[in-house]
Amino acid sequence: MQSKHEKNLYEYAVIRFIPKVERGEFINVGLVMMCKRRRWLQVRILLDEKRIYAIFGDVDIELLRRQLQSFEAIAEGRHSPIGDLDAHERFRWLTAVRSACIDTSRPHAGLTEDLDLTFDMLFKEQVVTP
Repeated sequence: MQSKHEKNLYEYAVIRFIPKVERGEFINVGLVMMCKRRRWLQVRILLDEKRIYAIFGDVDIELLRRQLQSFEAIAEGRHSPIGDLDAHERFRWLTAVRSACIDTSRPHAGLTEDLDLTFDMLFKEQVVTP
């Protein structure tokens, strides 16, 4: 059992929408965070349609929404063989380097006593615009 003040090692990556991979321009649309020891994996998406249209113009927002829902389903362990993997294995699969319009930053690590609070703070810092 974990003590109240025990630190948890976590990793997180920012989920990015890259409409034209060859240009490398992106907008942050979510966060995925994992703690291997606790078998904890959390994902949250924020699809700010007005911001996406303002920056990238003509985007198939419904296609993007479906792609992000698939990302969430894998992270949450639903509806796929990959979803049957342990949390840290799903995190590695989701953050693997790829050339696609949904990508992630490189994983970053940290220590925290409260995974949920840290996740909320990172989501606000990295994804939610002021």
